[in-house]
Amino acid sequence: MADSAGVQGTDSSAAFGGLTGTALIDALERLDPAGVEASTIDVNELAARIKLKDVGQDDFRRLLAALTRVAEGAPSLDLGKVDPVHFANLVATASRAQLEGVVAEPKVRERLLGEIFARMGAHIRAERARNVHAVVHWRLSGGVGEGGYDRYETVISHGSCTVGTEMREKPRVTITVGPVDFFKLITHQATPAVLFVTGKIKIKGDLAFAAGLIGFFDLPKPG
Repeated sequence: MADSAGVQGTDSSAAFGGLTGTALIDALERLDPAGVEASTIDVNELAARIKLKDVGQDDFRRLLAALTRVAEGAPSLDLGKVDPVHFANLVATASRAQLEGVVAEPKVRERLLGEIFARMGAHIRAERARNVHAVVHWRLSGGVGEGGYDRYETVISHGSCTVGTEMREKPRVTITVGPVDFFKLITHQATPAVLFVTGKIKIKGDLAFAAGLIGFFDLPKPG
């Protein structure tokens, strides 16, 4: 259970008791990352207890901010430790307002976008991409980079995918999209075609390749 000094316990159940939703996020915000209990909490159990439809508009941002803070002293609670299905569930079930709250805070926005791109290499369909070499430049609007964009480069090359924030190679396609629509795209909540015809995504370069780009990845579907 939570107290003013932090959250005491030796596992997820002891640390958070029966807390769920906003009360659980409140307790996580008070968690002392230097405490022994933080290193023994199961971050996937914690993620499973958060049903974003049952919490407030700002609570997804609060959750990610708390995990980012605590993970600095307790790596076991890093967002990267959340398994693919739980991670997909969190992002897919967030409302547009909750996602907009996330992207409005630069540190939290950077953490979530960075985690999504970092996972791309693990989700590449190697067999489908084995004869492909293609560079994709992503421009996420509302960012802190040149022109107001966060930029990522993904290189699909003979069955692998690497990601960076430096634009090192000539792109086959450049994709400009808002981060919230990007989240919807990679969690199967929207398709490239729909985003394109509604003007929510802009594509420069090989349109046919861009239309099939998601097919090179085995993106986890929400459970």
